[in-house]
Amino acid sequence: MQKIIDYIMNLFYLPSDLRKALNNLNLNYLTEIRLRNGQPVIIEYCNEYKYINYIAATDKKENAIVCKDAESVLYSAIENCVYSYTEQLKKGFVTVDGGVRIGIAGEYVSDKGGVSAIKNVTSLNLRIPHDAEGCSEEIFNALFKDSLKSTLIFSPAGYGKTTILRDLARKLSVNYNKNLLIFDERYEISGADGTRFGFELGARCDVVRGADKLYAFENAVRAMKPQIIITDELYGAQDMQAVQKAIDCGVCVIASSHIVDVNLLKNMPFDYFIGLGGIGKRAEIYDKNFNSVCDCGTVGRVRTDFIK
Repeated sequence: MQKIIDYIMNLFYLPSDLRKALNNLNLNYLTEIRLRNGQPVIIEYCNEYKYINYIAATDKKENAIVCKDAESVLYSAIENCVYSYTEQLKKGFVTVDGGVRIGIAGEYVSDKGGVSAIKNVTSLNLRIPHDAEGCSEEIFNALFKDSLKSTLIFSPAGYGKTTILRDLARKLSVNYNKNLLIFDERYEISGADGTRFGFELGARCDVVRGADKLYAFENAVRAMKPQIIITDELYGAQDMQAVQKAIDCGVCVIASSHIVDVNLLKNMPFDYFIGLGGIGKRAEIYDKNFNSVCDCGTVGRVRTDFIK
């Protein structure tokens, strides 16, 4: 955990004036940095979007630090190793050391119906991960203490789904004598850096990174023989098909999604659903028919300021 915090405090690829300004903040409360060419830098700090000047986070635009060249920040973050990040770049993001995911806006170059490259980068969104050990305690006690149940955690972006999945992985690894496989398509759950993981995931966890869900489910289920699968950001028919295949094979799947439409959620192959109401707020558990089963307390009440 300390390695992740040290890395986040470094953020070597940011302009020096911005790095110095961030050093004046409590970085436990920093969850996003938004860079737009020619515009003031905006950060999400203490769950609010603010400007940042050379001293502190502020609501005032005057004297705010201005982003001069988002593209140079991106290439510095990937240390000019474009080849190593080609597949991620095609998807509009890169995940760099410490699990920091950088969303990219600019000119998307199309080729044969897909994106082949991004050029003329105009803005970046850096999402800063944090760990929150114990944040899934209420969910674990409500659903997984006595048995495993395929479950989907849903909410809009930024409500703590990935952090809760990470903590659930640790708790399941400790409490169940079963093989747990994490599909970490965007490298965020593990905070991976090469062969090392930035976040502790438990002694029984294996991690597959980078592959799309359908490929990962079809191949890794046979290769790694998991009894539990954890994955994030499900969306679309292909992802649902992959989940259904795993469940049909007797694997418990615990996942997350940005989808909040109940009619769409009802058609997904899960036994239970958990709706998050926001960081530090109560979460609601629903059964397959979306009848409310219970609320599971204040999710993330342990170190809620770390959840992202």
